[in-house]
Amino acid sequence: FTEKILRDLDAIHVLKEYVTLHVGAGTFKPVKSETMEEHDMHAEWIEVPKQLIKKLLAELEEPIIAVGTTSLRTLESLYWLGVKTYLSLNGKKETTGKKDELMQLTQWEAYSLAAENVPVANALHSLLQWMELQQADKLTAKTQILIAPGYDFKIISGLITNFHQPQSTLLLLVAALIGEEWKTVYNYALEKDFRFLSYGDGCLLWKK
Repeated sequence: FTEKILRDLDAIHVLKEYVTLHVGAGTFKPVKSETMEEHDMHAEWIEVPKQLIKKLLAELEEPIIAVGTTSLRTLESLYWLGVKTYLSLNGKKETTGKKDELMQLTQWEAYSLAAENVPVANALHSLLQWMELQQADKLTAKTQILIAPGYDFKIISGLITNFHQPQSTLLLLVAALIGEEWKTVYNYALEKDFRFLSYGDGCLLWKK
């Protein structure tokens, strides 16, 4: 975003917050396996201040837009980490309760945890409760989440991002967000000679 765009957003009272995700080279690793299930997703560290989680709780009824796929991965990971703490704090899952175990989200864990049907507010409340127990003002965790078609988005309503290359996990994420319409969107971008990749043109995609 340019400084002008940020000022324009402030003028119409769009709230903005910041998260930290330590992007590794794995973000750009192409999917070379025959099936998505065979792809080894990279893990990255995330850092989120407690105050941001409180604001998410307060704004759950409003559209929450991730700026960039890394921000989206961070926000969605918060929910699943919250589910893990919820199950642990309520004695619904066998766990040692160790920080390292609860604060790591593996590649397919979101899909196995989906059956628990924990409400978003409950998950975020549990995450805050766990942070209180740890006397932590900032959440530090490791996420390996792979967001692909079939994923059920919990936090975000939309995504601002650029156009991604074929055979990438980022394109899988876009397909998960807007469904088969991703082909229409990308065909339009190609026909109009949009710029692709990190310093290319941007688009706003709404959750289907």
